[in-house]
Amino acid sequence: MRINRRSFLRANGAVLALPFLPSLAFAQGDTKASSKPSKKLAIVYIPNGIVRRCFFPGEENAELPDFIGGFNADKVKEERRLKNKPGIYPVELTSTMQPLAEYANDITLLTGLDRTYQNGQDVHAQGASCYLTSVSPEQAETMGWAHPNGRTLDQVIGDHVGQSTVFNTLEISCNGFTAPKEPIEFDNISWYGPGKIAPSIREPQKLYDRLFLKESYRQHVADVTDLVVADAKSLSRKLAQDDRHTLDEFLDMIRGIELRIQKMDKLLADVDVRVPKNEVLPRGEYIRLQMDLMLLAFQMGITNVSTFMIGPERWDATLMYEGVFDQPVQHHNMTHNQKGDGYKELQKIDIFHMEQYAYLIRRMKEIKESDGSSMFDNSLVTYGAGLGDGATHQ
Repeated sequence: MRINRRSFLRANGAVLALPFLPSLAFAQGDTKASSKPSKKLAIVYIPNGIVRRCFFPGEENAELPDFIGGFNADKVKEERRLKNKPGIYPVELTSTMQPLAEYANDITLLTGLDRTYQNGQDVHAQGASCYLTSVSPEQAETMGWAHPNGRTLDQVIGDHVGQSTVFNTLEISCNGFTAPKEPIEFDNISWYGPGKIAPSIREPQKLYDRLFLKESYRQHVADVTDLVVADAKSLSRKLAQDDRHTLDEFLDMIRGIELRIQKMDKLLADVDVRVPKNEVLPRGEYIRLQMDLMLLAFQMGITNVSTFMIGPERWDATLMYEGVFDQPVQHHNMTHNQKGDGYKELQKIDIFHMEQYAYLIRRMKEIKESDGSSMFDNSLVTYGAGLGDGATHQ
């Protein structure tokens, strides 16, 4: 019997799915090459648009936008867009994209995408809820849908590739604010269909628990690696050197996640209850913890499709971006104050978000798959926003 990535270490009822270890397969008499790694899709979403002149090639000297207020009043749209004819061009890394410099040969920048705005609905809500699906306003009106969205791309793909995994899709959010400041359309990009939300998981603890499929998991397993360490050491002696490294890296990854969740639990015990639950962690650490949990789900074969919202649209909530500002700021408000040096301050958030995306790429390149390739080699990892410009709502 071949042991593959769904192999298990078991201890006191805890179940830990291992990544694929080729030498285990050979030890079981399977001398054939390992199965081809599954393809994976990670869709990363950023809210409130970006500073166009710092992100899109050719727009460095574009006019800074005013907040005009109306959704159809983008007076400088054509002047600020690149005039290249449709085609394929070498990637030009602008100042906001510099965190991706190491991965320039791995990325493709798509520009010129657009969708029709439906009057009567907030543009931020449409930016998020229609990001992965968009029917025409006419179709939405005919069907009686308040928002022009249907079944989202991630769900459609999950329908086709999810039969071999525990979850067809996994929806993750980094919105630590539990109070419903905005309707659900502002805070979700995944939908089963019109008005049928695929709710995202905001809390790392809940996401971690869900990956192990047991509501009582944390009650029985204070530290997963402590329970399996004896079996892991015994198993390690039977593995080839590369597989020992893979197993050690996998256990270290889980240990790191456990420690960060413990840190969050300790912080929660000491903070004012009015502080948003997940925001007791530094913003970047919170985002990267959620990313690591998504990668763990990929590595364990729990899912091959995931959406990842770095933050909700609009929301007008103050957040502390560690290492960026010395006090909390409101991202959405900053998008409407880009005159003078305002855009430079806003770009710092864009770069901060891009750094998190670069972290995700680096980690996926480090994780090895069954055939020796990296997880990144077998993945499509997108990064984008529902709005091209947060100031003019275009």
